[in-house]
Amino acid sequence: MGLHHFTWRATASGLADETVVADALAWLIGDHEAVEIERTTSYHGSTIHMIEAKTSRKGPALRCLARLGKDALQTLLEEAEQRLDESNTLHVRVQFNALMNGEVVLAQAGEESVKGHTKVQVFPGQEGLSEARSTIEAAIAIASEEGQ
Repeated sequence: MGLHHFTWRATASGLADETVVADALAWLIGDHEAVEIERTTSYHGSTIHMIEAKTSRKGPALRCLARLGKDALQTLLEEAEQRLDESNTLHVRVQFNALMNGEVVLAQAGEESVKGHTKVQVFPGQEGLSEARSTIEAAIAIASEEGQ
């Protein structure tokens, strides 16, 4: 039971304050130094910011998952089969605007979102879905301890 890494990605327009987005992702990942901002241009030439936060350590990755909170994690647990791909990567999207306001709300299709994904640790003889569910349950326990 565990996670190999966790990565969050967001895109902000050139008019947006990318530091606010970076701070929100730093909170999610649990480390300000894990955030990178790339300034680039869109297809049409306007400035955009690609913000990425990632950790490749198991403990911080699990705490990152726990930061979603008990309610969101319970939803992930129920939807684990749809969110887990064939390479045992769990996909999560949270609402962009809610996150900028300090809330974590799972995004619905079509909503502006921050994309997250994490690789579930699966050893030979183990089943990916059951390991994903066990890991989410461990994150729920951490979230409960921390009052999230």
